[in-house]
Amino acid sequence: MGVKLNSELVKKEKLIEGIYKYSVKAKEIAETAKAGQFLEIKVSDTNDTFLRRPISIYNIEKEAGIVEFIFQVKGKGTEILATREVGEKIDIMGPLGFGCFNIKEYKNVAIIGGGIGTYPLYELAKELKGKAKTTMYMGFRNKDLVTLEKEFEEVSDRLVLTTDDGSYKEKGYAINILKEDCKETKPDMIFACGPLPMLKAVREFAIEENIPCQISLEERMGCGIGACLGCAVKVISGTEPRYGHVCKEGPVFDAKNVEI
Repeated sequence: MGVKLNSELVKKEKLIEGIYKYSVKAKEIAETAKAGQFLEIKVSDTNDTFLRRPISIYNIEKEAGIVEFIFQVKGKGTEILATREVGEKIDIMGPLGFGCFNIKEYKNVAIIGGGIGTYPLYELAKELKGKAKTTMYMGFRNKDLVTLEKEFEEVSDRLVLTTDDGSYKEKGYAINILKEDCKETKPDMIFACGPLPMLKAVREFAIEENIPCQISLEERMGCGIGACLGCAVKVISGTEPRYGHVCKEGPVFDAKNVEI
């Protein structure tokens, strides 16, 4: 279930307009956190922003006791979070998520992310570095939204970066290049995180090509422990589908075991 900490913000970085990377001192969380897990962050006590905000873990520094997360300002809650300054304490609960990325022995891995959905894949790529040949596919809408290119390049054997409008690097969608690459060599596993349309396309492709695939779902999770029932998703287990919860059974699922 994780622990609840008042964690000190030790570093604040504005990646681009509206997107921030926070580094917090959270030894108890860093010690047990795994790639694919998330945090529940309290931003205020007011009624309209009372619920915690779920934010995926970007990077774990176990020895230093540091956990990093990245968020985009989208509403009042994240607007408040963006005003925090170095030295302030942030109320964090984590690590949460029983479904994290299942890392085994692979020879060839494809990791695909879209937009802010690329950030939860960094810790995964870092853990796979030197253990498997890793190709990272990153997709953004345009050049102005491209972030952390150098960081992902450092933890990948090959980085493929696309923009929808062609304003930077390859034009089009990252999944299209993944499909082309699979004609030559199919990966042992596809890991994916990003917007729902991208995840649907990756899931369908992986199932059609019989490639193992794990997808990380992003849902609004008010509690993070399965109590509020706000993140229901159709899970395929046994003979009939049932509804599970992203926070409790995920956020990472085997692509064959979840309907999106």
